[in-house]
Amino acid sequence: MTSDIAEDVFWARLTAAEIQARATPETVVLIPVASTEQHGPHLAVGVDTVLAGAVAERAARRLLAGGTKALVTPTIWSGLAEHHMDFGGTMTLDLATFSALVGGIARSVARHGFRRIALVNGHGGNTEAIGSAAIELTRSLGVPVVGLTYWLANADTFAAILEDQTNVMHACEAETSMMLALAPDCVRMDRIEAAVPKRFAPPAPPGFKRSRPFAEMTDTGVIGDPRRASAEKGERLLEAAAKRLSEELARPEMWG
Repeated sequence: MTSDIAEDVFWARLTAAEIQARATPETVVLIPVASTEQHGPHLAVGVDTVLAGAVAERAARRLLAGGTKALVTPTIWSGLAEHHMDFGGTMTLDLATFSALVGGIARSVARHGFRRIALVNGHGGNTEAIGSAAIELTRSLGVPVVGLTYWLANADTFAAILEDQTNVMHACEAETSMMLALAPDCVRMDRIEAAVPKRFAPPAPPGFKRSRPFAEMTDTGVIGDPRRASAEKGERLLEAAAKRLSEELARPEMWG
């Protein structure tokens, strides 16, 4: 095995034998879970997929640098996005299909001998389902499965970086900044002004949950203001997220 392969964290870039050689009880397998959906007039529909994959990769590389073996599976690119369908460009699954998809991938990972699995969620509509999946899979597989949403796990660090909001909203200062850092070709800078919503209905308060189509909440498909976005801010957000995830996933107490 060459040094480049030894440092590769991408499951899909390794052979079956190379993957099996890493299947120790201490190896952490990160499964990025995302969505393909509208992100206003200025961002490509793959935002959540790009960001979930990038956060998982950076966290895995930090784990590896700290002495913990880690792998990142291909990103699950479709999730629960019915609430975005009115704006077009969105692909969505129903809950049963989504749960079966996440469960099938996690079960496959466990069957190969891995014993630490993290579902790294990058889409707000998946949050509750990922938490439930982690609980049910831990019970059914007999293997600890951790479910997390990367920005909720970084509420304090993100609040210290952002200027106009305290955490990720949608196609906002945060997401636009991270896309400028990772994939600036997916950001339509000339459409950012048009992305600012003129009509915005706030979501349910903390502790309450109500499903509501985005078309009832915002006229542009955006929640938040992307005009303060910058690549530098995006890089800081990504590194903060990766650092927090790697620190938590490296703790034996997380898996014990």
